[in-house]
Amino acid sequence: MKERMDGKMKVTDDILYVGVNDHEVDLFEGQYRVPNGMAYNSYVIMDEHIAVMDTVDGSFGQQWMENLEEALAGRRPEYLIIQHMEPDHSANIPLFLEKYPEAQVVATAQAFKMMHQFFSLEPRMKQMPVADGGELDLGAHKLTFVCAPMVHWPEVMMTYDARDKVLFSADGFGKFGALDVEEDWADEARRYYIGIVGKYGMQVQNVLKKAGALDIQKICSLHGPVLEENLEYYIGLYDTWSSYRAETDGVVVAYASVYGHTEKAALYLADVLREKGAEVVVYNLARDDMAAALADAFRYSKLVLACNTYNMSINPFMHDFIMRLVEHNYQKRTVALVENGSWAPAAAKLMRAKFAGSKEISFAENTVTLLSAMKPENEAQLRALAEELA
Repeated sequence: MKERMDGKMKVTDDILYVGVNDHEVDLFEGQYRVPNGMAYNSYVIMDEHIAVMDTVDGSFGQQWMENLEEALAGRRPEYLIIQHMEPDHSANIPLFLEKYPEAQVVATAQAFKMMHQFFSLEPRMKQMPVADGGELDLGAHKLTFVCAPMVHWPEVMMTYDARDKVLFSADGFGKFGALDVEEDWADEARRYYIGIVGKYGMQVQNVLKKAGALDIQKICSLHGPVLEENLEYYIGLYDTWSSYRAETDGVVVAYASVYGHTEKAALYLADVLREKGAEVVVYNLARDDMAAALADAFRYSKLVLACNTYNMSINPFMHDFIMRLVEHNYQKRTVALVENGSWAPAAAKLMRAKFAGSKEISFAENTVTLLSAMKPENEAQLRALAEELA
């Protein structure tokens, strides 16, 4: 982290980074694969009155306190600002208050309610509830609080520092991956956003409108690197993701297959689409990362779902995938269906029905039905479907 801050633990002259990298976690939130770990970010604003921005995951409490004490250099903080009560950011509130019981805890009213649900805190804890537009004067730094409900919990707020033009964005603009690993921001930020925040596009749009009125030069998320160059790029991606527009013109082919026949059809279709110049990504839903498949389904403009009829329903992996799409407000896309069945094939009808409540889903005119195995007539049908999609 020190190298990533130009040899210092600094965001600005007065804002210091005191977060930690976690390379022990393999599943974030118990479900998202994180091969490059996670960062739990926390910051200190050094001023006439010192404010600490959030804590870190409970497993790293001692390391965080050591980072914090080094940054404070003997001074004592007057405020602990809690923007989000998810345990990977709030777990060390009790540890902090043991060391600094005189500090005031700043959070939304909803956050304080959750705080007392998570912890048995001393009734003497000094609470400073804040609302949207509330302010805190640290001296040179004037903080303004921006409520961001359901991005992605109801108690969330962001914090804007007018002095250094920094937006502390809670989980917004975060990504998977520790800070001591070099990787593309967009891919892991997209997978993070779609999986964790994607359902709440309208709420993200509301926050983006508030942020549009602020002069932001740096974004400090609770996960991932400090963003300070080409902010239009990052904010633009968030606008695209939260408005459910396709980011890239292309096709995701997602399949679930038992004996390989449906897989053969899916791969054949993908090859034909590539021949026609389409950008294509393929996912075997039984083996590939479901979160990555979900993120790419939102990234690209078209989606092909191919699976077999199974127990008078559809393949369980496809069922899981479609449920994730629907639960995350999948919309404004073209969906094509490929089904397989040895008797009474019904997967296409069943898959289509699962999108009944989704907005602006257009289904391809060509639906392909395999009867057990792929035949020459199916190749012709798949080529017709590729022509329609490409």
